[in-house]
Amino acid sequence: MRKPHTDRPLDRELSDAPQEERWREWLRRIEAVLFASAVPVSREDLSRVVGQGVSVELLIDDLSADLEGRSFEIAGIADGWILRTRAIYAPAIREAANVSHQLLDLNEFDVAVLAAVAYHQPVTRDGLKDIFGKEISRDLIGRLHDRGLIGTGPRAPRRGAPHTFVTTDQFLVAFDLETLQDLPDRESLEDAGLSNVQ
Repeated sequence: MRKPHTDRPLDRELSDAPQEERWREWLRRIEAVLFASAVPVSREDLSRVVGQGVSVELLIDDLSADLEGRSFEIAGIADGWILRTRAIYAPAIREAANVSHQLLDLNEFDVAVLAAVAYHQPVTRDGLKDIFGKEISRDLIGRLHDRGLIGTGPRAPRRGAPHTFVTTDQFLVAFDLETLQDLPDRESLEDAGLSNVQ
């Protein structure tokens, strides 16, 4: 069997096809890109696979409607979209699939430090020390970084120019947030016993 030729440039416009067929093909392309990506895909990246002037947002809306009632959905994360399993199926996935390597496995203090980074970013280790009244270990910062929940931000504009830390898109994915504006307000944090995060 002959392999498909992949060196040809992608025909974005599909001008030889009827409008309805073009739209269906663009939907399939968007779905394929989202399916293949483990991270949110930006509007700019998705626009590379559809015709000029085509609304990626309308395609996403149509694809979301097509996925109604399915076990997965499209979620808006930061400035992009990701295809993910609906939360209601998490118990079934944990029961049947080996996903233990994907579990966050964070203790209460890890979550508190992560929340402090989210609310005070960009923040240095000294800034975290001021919040918690004690030194935050490099190991803890390393664990959060290794899990992709925090990244290195801009250097602080002070003596020694220490590194700062910021949350990542993976943080948004892990905590089912579209943007940082979806973080709970401080009163909700206090109700949850995380009043150390100021």
